[in-house]
Parts: sequence; C-alpha cells; structure tokens
Amino acid sequence: MSIPANASYPAGGTWFDTLRRSFVDVPVDSSKDNAIPTTHFLEAAESLTTLFGQILMRLLDVLGSLAFTPVKSDMIGNIKKVRDRQLAFPVESETLQSLVLNELKTKKHTASEGLLWLVRGLDFTSQALRHNLSLPSEELSASFRHAYTQTLKPHHSFMVKPVFSAAMSATPYKKDFMAKMGDNQSKIDTETEKWLGALEKQVRILKEFQSRKEAKW
Repeated sequence: MSIPANASYPAGGTWFDTLRRSFVDVPVDSSKDNAIPTTHFLEAAESLTTLFGQILMRLLDVLGSLAFTPVKSDMIGNIKKVRDRQLAFPVESETLQSLVLNELKTKKHTASEGLLWLVRGLDFTSQALRHNLSLPSEELSASFRHAYTQTLKPHHSFMVKPVFSAAMSATPYKKDFMAKMGDNQSKIDTETEKWLGALEKQVRILKEFQSRKEAKW
C-alpha cells in the first residue's frame, strides 16, 4: 500500500520535529521508584498516535486505510480514561503510579485499566518498530503482525482479533513509511533510536509496576 504525499516538515526535519512531546522528554524519577509524570507521559502518548495518521497517512490515514481506526481509537480512548482521572484528582495523580494506587484505594479501576491497555498498545508499537529495525529487509506488516502476536493478541477476544489482524495488513510499504519520516535518513535513524529507547524504558517500568500486587484489582 502506497502513501500519498505528503506530510510537511521543516527543511531537513523529521516526523519527530512535529511531536508536541517525545518520550525522550518524559522524565523518570529513579529516586522515587521510577515515577513517571502523568501529564508528560500522556502528551507523549498522544503524539505517538500521529504515527498512525500523519506518517502513515495522517493518523488514521497513515497506517493506511480505515482498517487502522481501531488501533488509534483504542489508544486515544485509554489516554482519555487516564486523563479524566487526572483532571478529577490532580493532586493524587501527578505520576502514573500514584494515580493508579490512589484510584484503587477507592475500589475503582477505570483509569488503571485504561493505563493497562495503553501500555499494552505502546508495547505493541515499540515491539513492532524494534523488530523492524533489527530486520531491515522485513516489511512493516510482518513486524506489526509479530508484535501483535506477542502483545495485544493474547488479551483480545475472538471478535476483536480479526479486526486488528486486518489492520496489520493495512500497514504501508516500508519505503513509503520511511519517505514520510523525513528526507534526512541519518537524522531519522538517530532520532528513532532515541525515541524508541525512551518508549521501551517507560513501557518496561510500567509493566513491572502493573505486575505488582498493589497495582492490581
């Protein structure tokens, strides 16, 4: 599937220059059990959703057709669940970890569950991109299918799986995807590694936190 031109970037720029916030810019406080600030993280996650649209055909257009709508919608919906809790209880929700623990004290878990699914979606994205970077000749569709099997698929119902599987087939050709990232390949490679490394680190931290007894419901 080819992608029509063209996302516009500054001269010599890349998709990363268009982000409101990058995962690289999300601070992790190692002195406080790797606390991750809620606002920064949600802004970075929202910026990531443009990967499924601006780079791959403008948000829901990018990863091709309407087939990728459920991927984007799922991520945006889970961001909203976390943000709604943050806006309702800002003092208790300065970090993602404190948001979850304080919500669970109330015997509710709407935002906590939203964060769980958001992390799964981010894990899916990061694994797909990392897999593709490690196999330069592999098409994106194969990398996304591999990542889906490893991340989201075990948690999806038999009705949802075909929808997401169809989305994997809507992934654009790698050469078209890379053309939408910008025209400076060296900069793209450097920025991708930094951004992906930061995303992977935060996903690891949150998965470890969510595996703890006190973060479950």
